[in-house]
Amino acid sequence: MPIAALDRWRDYMKTHDRAALWELLDPEAVFESPVVHTPQRGREITFKYLASAEKVLGGPGFRYVGEWRSDTGAVLEFENEIEGITINGVDIITFSDDGARIVHFKVMVRPLKAINLLHRLMGEQLAKAAG
Repeated sequence: MPIAALDRWRDYMKTHDRAALWELLDPEAVFESPVVHTPQRGREITFKYLASAEKVLGGPGFRYVGEWRSDTGAVLEFENEIEGITINGVDIITFSDDGARIVHFKVMVRPLKAINLLHRLMGEQLAKAAG
């Protein structure tokens, strides 16, 4: 069971330590967003999306409300409220064979109002990060 990497992910969500996030991601990590059509491949782009998502979603109201684990990963259900819209979604995380790193991270979000809000906020955050 990939407990170590899952614990490190939870630690990142509490501490917002970007160096820890970088180390947690496999060099070949893939990120799938609810608002981007194609998978984003590689540590650098996965890092940018996850760091931006943590800034947008990971505020004081963010909480994981459910967890399901397998030998290779975990599904974490989350909730938050932003701009009066309740956001509900899941992080589907796959870990490396040794359980040390994230190799695949997929985010699914509902309802449609939440997806539209996240699309706007993530675009703004990624633009800020790009300078």
